[in-house]
Amino acid sequence: MKQPDTPQDEQARLETLRSLNILDTPPEERFDRLTRMAKRLFGVPIALVSLVDENRQWFKSCFGLSASETSRDISFCGHAILGNDPFIIRDTIVDERFADNPLVLNDPHIRFYAGCPLSAPNGRKLGTLCIIDRQPRSFGKEDLEALKDLASMVERELAAVQLATLDELTAISNRRGFLMLAQHSLHLCVRQKMSAYLVFMDLDKFKPINDTFGHAEGDRALTVFAEHMKVACRESDIFARLGGDEFAVLLINTSMEHTEDVISRLRQSLAKYNLEAKRGYDISFSHGIVGFNPEKHHTIDALLAEGDSLMYELKRSKD
Repeated sequence: MKQPDTPQDEQARLETLRSLNILDTPPEERFDRLTRMAKRLFGVPIALVSLVDENRQWFKSCFGLSASETSRDISFCGHAILGNDPFIIRDTIVDERFADNPLVLNDPHIRFYAGCPLSAPNGRKLGTLCIIDRQPRSFGKEDLEALKDLASMVERELAAVQLATLDELTAISNRRGFLMLAQHSLHLCVRQKMSAYLVFMDLDKFKPINDTFGHAEGDRALTVFAEHMKVACRESDIFARLGGDEFAVLLINTSMEHTEDVISRLRQSLAKYNLEAKRGYDISFSHGIVGFNPEKHHTIDALLAEGDSLMYELKRSKD
């Protein structure tokens, strides 16, 4: 068996994939509709929208498989993202790269695979739209064009996801993106009995920055704060600009001590920036930390409301 090679732009590719905030999110009809179309159009038992991260291929949409992901080392899609054209294996048994692959020898017993790479607007490969059969089969020019057309539709939906859940100014999640990801993470915490902490943040004296230095400078302050927040947080943390000068971070499988350390690092980083930038104002913030209690916080909105309340208590104490 041949494991898939690593793309030359792997780090940038992974950063693009993470920026979509789509991994480990619930199924969506707009993607399921396209895999249903692929399944019917080609008469195959399995059709997938597969996204390839560091160690796995995860299925945003999956028809015909019970698994939600498989290891990247044995994936067909890991090979497909290495090129620009559809990756076709007409009979796995006679292909030395796949003949002894566990996905061929065992369930789902892949004999035919066709995967069209899915690209982000910046050209980075995210995964594939793929179809799978348990019998070898031919795949002609018209089939290729049809698969490409469906893949283009998936790409448009992926681009729409990014636009709908990304804050245009700071390039981090917006409120909608945060609510979607955070609620899913809280469900995971309940199932796995993991802890979670929410930090609700609001910039101090932000209005005077806009009034004194102009809205362009206010936008700069928001962008700088978001950049420093990204550095202070782990890759697994979910952070967002909720709107205006309000931000939030959800940290899962961690402790209050670690959460406070994150906030401390953020304050230190901003203090250093203020000292060096000398913009005529300081970027600072107030915050509230809330520990997730599934018996009390039934939704992410409940957690945000409590964090907001705690943050404003602190902010009022500063005035």
